[in-house]
Formats: sequence, structure tokens, C-alpha cells
Amino acid sequence: MKYDWKQAGEEWSEPWGTSDAQWNGTIFPRIRDWLPTGTILEIAPGFGRWTHFLKDYCDELWAVDKSSECIEACRQRFASAPHVRCYLNDGRSLSMIRDSSIDFIFSFDSFVHTNRDVVEAYVRELGTKLKVGGKGFIHHSNFGEYVSSPRERLPDALTKPLIKLQILDWAHHRNPGMTAELFRVLCEQNGLHCITQELVNWRGRRLIDCLSLFVRSDSAEENATKIIRNPNFMREAARIRRESRRQR
Repeated sequence: MKYDWKQAGEEWSEPWGTSDAQWNGTIFPRIRDWLPTGTILEIAPGFGRWTHFLKDYCDELWAVDKSSECIEACRQRFASAPHVRCYLNDGRSLSMIRDSSIDFIFSFDSFVHTNRDVVEAYVRELGTKLKVGGKGFIHHSNFGEYVSSPRERLPDALTKPLIKLQILDWAHHRNPGMTAELFRVLCEQNGLHCITQELVNWRGRRLIDCLSLFVRSDSAEENATKIIRNPNFMREAARIRRESRRQR
């Protein structure tokens, strides 16, 4: 079913009040050490909710999405920003990006829904596109941790039927084929190393999402990944919403 973009994705920032409040209160504090930078790659920008902020922290920004509707919306929205380049792709490859050319990779609120094979394809690409010393920040699913054990995890083929039957509604359509651990392994297999992984809740108590920060494996000495289990993520959102309302 085609998604109705009449609110341009702003509806997903509702727990924070606005996308501006979510960016300033939740997202930017987690990536501020890596910005500003030279070249940013944003995967799956939608209608540019986060592109709007990222564009002010780089010399060049590549926004790549498999949706022609989203790319056209971004091209129109950022027509006056010549350093923002919007490209349509096949949903798993980045052939338009030169190898070792990206300083910072960003994706938020998209990979949480993505099947394992697509995540794996992208991670394989990211291992070649990131510069030495560059960083990546991807928000992805950890729902698989709650579905089954690693050896018995549900295959991606079961995801859509379960969502259709509303069995996965409590997980907000998170993909059960992905976990923080699996994402970490995929990074290791493709020349990347997760520095930190923050497991967070999303409109519930279970830590069904993960915020992974990674770097090229040859960028620095590899220490063990720092795992942060944060059950107060949505309390943070509620606090930010209250504060933003008081400031209006």
C-alpha cells in the first residue's frame, strides 16, 4: 500500500512534539561529535525530515532513496541548496557514490523496517563508501531479540504476513529478522566496526530499536563495542516534548 505523505513524515516525530525538537533533543546530541564534516550520505531521507538539518553540517550531502516520490519531493524541497544531491536507487546499492568518499553516513527511522538481506546489501556497500576515519550512524531494528533465539529467528519471509495479521503491531512494524548483535556481525564481515550500540524502546518498554555508531575497521584500534541498554528513550521524548511546548 502506498504511503500518504501529506504530513511529510512529521507525524513520526509526534512523541517529541516536532521534528525540530526531536533533532535538537535526541538525534543531534548523539552525533554532534562527528559534525560538521565534508560529505554526508543519508539513506532513505523520505521527504527530507532530517536532510533539512543535516544540510547545514556539511559541504556536500547525498540523499539516496528507492522511492521516486521521496526523491522528487527532496529535489523540490532543497532546490535552493546546490550541495544537496538527491538520487533514486534500487533500495540496496550505492553505485552513484565514489568509494572512500563519505565522511558521515546517516539513516534514521527507515532501517527499522528493512529486511535482513537489504540491510546486509547496504552494509556491504557502506564498507566501501566510507572514508578512513569516517563514521556512520544508523537506526535499525532490534526486534529479533524478542522474537526468538538467534538460532531460531524468524526468516524475513514471515515478516509481512505477521504484520498483516497484526501480530507485530506492538513492535510498530519493526523487522524481526534484525538485532543489534546481527548488525554488529554484518559490520564486522564488511570492514566496519561498531563503536557503540544504544538499544532503545519505541512507544513501549521493549528495546526493539538500536542506534549503531560505526567506523571503518582500519580507522583506529578496535575496542569492544560499547552496548547501552536504554529503557528511558521514550521518557526522554516526553521530556523534550514538554520542554519544547514551554518554549513556544
